[in-house]
Amino acid sequence: MFSIIQAAGWPIWPLLACSVVALALIVERLLSLRPSRIAPADDLKAGLVIARKVSSGGVAPLDLDQLAERSVLGRVLSAGLREATRSPSPATGAVREAFENAGRAAVHEMERNLNALGTVATAAPLMGLLGTVVGMIEIFAAQSPGTLSANPQQLAQGISIALYNTAFGLIVAIPALLFHRYFRGVIEDQRLALEMAAHQVLRLSGPQQP
Repeated sequence: MFSIIQAAGWPIWPLLACSVVALALIVERLLSLRPSRIAPADDLKAGLVIARKVSSGGVAPLDLDQLAERSVLGRVLSAGLREATRSPSPATGAVREAFENAGRAAVHEMERNLNALGTVATAAPLMGLLGTVVGMIEIFAAQSPGTLSANPQQLAQGISIALYNTAFGLIVAIPALLFHRYFRGVIEDQRLALEMAAHQVLRLSGPQQP
């Protein structure tokens, strides 16, 4: 591996840095977007139980605090339920707005670092192309002025730089792009799950129409 890095020349170092960043972002998002951390079924059940208590006024602030600490779904549900307990007859619009605001914040949190991963997926092939151009320059520099002879060592070095950087740029970019698209799909699924859960809790809590 070290010999390949040496043969690829200095353009490989930015690509190595991108590979480390991409790997860290992928691992972080895989851990953060687990269903058990976003929308576990137990938290929806807990939210429904609390929602049934809203109309009777039997909801303690501690119950909402504990629900908010459990998961992303818990924070969304507790935000709406907290609004529903502010008055004996809360308006549907106010409770729904609380759910929506909390949902937008949750989606923003789930999308954290995705822009950076997308940037790596876009920039890595361009960095590989830069290495290809540098390698081509090395190849042309290997040609002796005024003759048809070339320096074999310099020619081989130029070819190595061109090919290794192109390949490594694609090796970094392809997984980064695949995981970026995968995480987008996961976030969309989780967003839908949050919306459906909030809708169930909103109906069960039974606020009056304004």
